[in-house]
Amino acid sequence: MEEGKEMKIARFSSCRGVAFEINANRCSPFAIESPTKPERSTGTWHWIPWTRNNSFKILPQPQAISPTRSRASSHFCDINIDADDDVELEFLSEVQDIEKNQEKVKVLPKTEQPKRNSRLSIILLDQGFTVYKRLFMVCITLNMLALALSISGHFPYAKSKATLFSISNILALTLSRSEAFLRILFWFVVKTIGKPYVSLRIKTSTTLFLQSIGGIHSGCAISSIAWLVYSLVIAINDDKTTSSPEILGVAFTILSLITLSSLAAFPLIRHLHHNVFERIHRFSGWLALILLWLFILLTISYDPSSKTYQLTISKMVKKQECWFTLIITIVIIIPWLSIKKVQVCVTAPSNHASIIKFEGGVKPGLLGRISPSPLSEWHAFGIISDGKKEHMMLAGAVGDFTKSLVSSPPKHLWIRSVHFVGLPYLVNLYQKVLLVATGSGICVFLSFLMQKNEADVYLIWVAKDIETNFGNEIKELVEKYSKEKVIVHDTAVCARPNVAEISVNAATNWNVEVVIVTSNPEGSRDVVRACNKAKIPAFGPIWDS
Repeated sequence: MEEGKEMKIARFSSCRGVAFEINANRCSPFAIESPTKPERSTGTWHWIPWTRNNSFKILPQPQAISPTRSRASSHFCDINIDADDDVELEFLSEVQDIEKNQEKVKVLPKTEQPKRNSRLSIILLDQGFTVYKRLFMVCITLNMLALALSISGHFPYAKSKATLFSISNILALTLSRSEAFLRILFWFVVKTIGKPYVSLRIKTSTTLFLQSIGGIHSGCAISSIAWLVYSLVIAINDDKTTSSPEILGVAFTILSLITLSSLAAFPLIRHLHHNVFERIHRFSGWLALILLWLFILLTISYDPSSKTYQLTISKMVKKQECWFTLIITIVIIIPWLSIKKVQVCVTAPSNHASIIKFEGGVKPGLLGRISPSPLSEWHAFGIISDGKKEHMMLAGAVGDFTKSLVSSPPKHLWIRSVHFVGLPYLVNLYQKVLLVATGSGICVFLSFLMQKNEADVYLIWVAKDIETNFGNEIKELVEKYSKEKVIVHDTAVCARPNVAEISVNAATNWNVEVVIVTSNPEGSRDVVRACNKAKIPAFGPIWDS
């Protein structure tokens, strides 16, 4: 802009009902610079969204800000600016009127905008050969190798113990999804290698493995089906008829249930019909476990010579299948023993989110499950707590249940009192961490801001209509943290930023060890890729993590 010329501004107005501080000193992460002093900049423009009735101003900003508008999305962690084409064209027209005789703003035509992949394609196809997929392939390869050796006669033990191999895989897949077992495993890892003298490479490799352990679950599920089919084929072709029709019938039923459960977990079904997947997976799994006990008891007690059943305790304790199945049963039952109905206080700062408050403090990095009906559905959320008297969950209204929390706030909910762990818990492994969140993804990180931790934590939060959508309480929790360690970007007032570029720059400036991001699949992928390209270790949620 030429020197001596000033842009005419009718007035300054906040957008979409969001109040922001005009503070040149930026004492608050929610403050923006005062518009009273005209500046000269060679950077790109920072656009403030507006409506037809509002005045506007264009402020110069760093190159990290990209004047783009995102598509609509059903995911509350998405950072989007809802504006129709007419408003956008009118906005651009006003910009050009103000900047006549100046360099024109370059805007890509709509047809030239990069094509966005679907969420499912990003989750499954656009993340490369991940550690999750590698663990899946390792489990499949090892099991198929053992199966091939058994079929060829080079592994006679496996042929005589085909059922045991199937149950062993079921045990492995159960442990890899057991919240109690993983809670202990993550705690042990943090206590043993979460020390300053342990190399960063060991920590990041461990983090990759732990967040991808679902690959073992999936790989062992497929392998258990293969071993069970092999066991049935051996039983059917056995000339000695060591199995009765009842045993074969129960085995076929177990095979059908496990296969049904695996098909329901197929990504397309799980993505489009999650409640269907959850119920089939749960109830078919329970029924298969009951039938597995029946199968083992029938097998142990069956006498082929007399074709009768004689069960004794001595026979049971000698069978490995019996002990493996007992462990599986205990691991599955443990989470259900912690279920209880509790009183909650639900408030809705907007139609887009609700805040659910519970009694009791919780340590940082833990997540919780809540349900309106424990046998039908469970929903996982990050936990916000100061570690003292209470904790709360921030639930974006994106599904039937979360929308009902806004429209009809319940007085009671079912919870699992034993909280579980995930990627956020592994913040405790490191000494200096950058946390990147979009939308309601902030909830899994807020406890690290509220409680004293061994890790030095920094935060980037990008969201839309922060005060309106999330309420003043959430905003104040962020404001209380050290202002030198927080970057907050509201896309209702500022244009959608390049979150990946901001994350790389912040990680470099703050000299952090690792970046952990919670966003939608595309956003998480972009941040992780950008950081890895800059040689900065980064982790984000993955499919089935």
